[in-house]
Amino acid sequence: MEPTAPSTKQWTETKAVRKARKAQLKASKTLQQTTKSSDSKYYVLCLKHGTKYTADYVNRLHNMVKRNCTLDFEFVCLTENPNDLNKDITVLPLPERLTGWWCKPYMFSNDLPLNGTVLYIDLDVVISNNIDKLFLWNPTKWCTIRDFTRVMRPEWPKYNSSVVRFNTGQLSFVWDNYAADPDVVQRKFYGDQDYLYEVAKDYPATTYPDEWIMSWKWEIRKSKELGRGTKGTRKLAEIENVVPSDECCIAVFHGDPNPHNCEDPWVKENWK
Repeated sequence: MEPTAPSTKQWTETKAVRKARKAQLKASKTLQQTTKSSDSKYYVLCLKHGTKYTADYVNRLHNMVKRNCTLDFEFVCLTENPNDLNKDITVLPLPERLTGWWCKPYMFSNDLPLNGTVLYIDLDVVISNNIDKLFLWNPTKWCTIRDFTRVMRPEWPKYNSSVVRFNTGQLSFVWDNYAADPDVVQRKFYGDQDYLYEVAKDYPATTYPDEWIMSWKWEIRKSKELGRGTKGTRKLAEIENVVPSDECCIAVFHGDPNPHNCEDPWVKENWK
């Protein structure tokens, strides 16, 4: 879905939603004083909506996580179309009214039958090393990554939602606010990342170290230049035989190219 231009209309919370958010923030601070309960689980969560990404993307992400995580986890996919997904993947349905990246706030909903620590990962990534640390680092905090604008502006504070970790119930106000008036939220914010940054400003994320999760195109490769073609199908102008650093566990493919359109040897070797 093409995003709508940001509106100048002021986005405000309803009184009921504001009250609920403050109650959730209080509960979240209490959660930070506790440890992971014995009956809770680890989940890796992804989202597939529409036709931008095929079931093959979900299955490959599942494979990469299995190869690179030693913890006991359940792999979950939020989708309206479970056809061709690996039988070991737990499928949860998306509400019908959600589209594009505005499906993402739903992952924070208390309606999801999950109990534990959720590591959300976008489909357009390649996993390069063990990801256990993404679960275990600062376990009572919610975590995400700094947006890759950081390459041009090193002090850039805003979020990229390609990887988000949270405890169930910890960010339910993100969904509650969105569900209260989605049209206003979509007019006000360019996308889910800007919305997440704003709505959680009183409860900011602990951001993962930049070197753990990196942009393949902007931070790992030398050249960012794309070849000719239409948006969504373009390849990189040159093939580079580069590899991520040992600290990097996830390479993110924002914009073009998608992993299946990248011919760099390391990507072809690991995206499977």
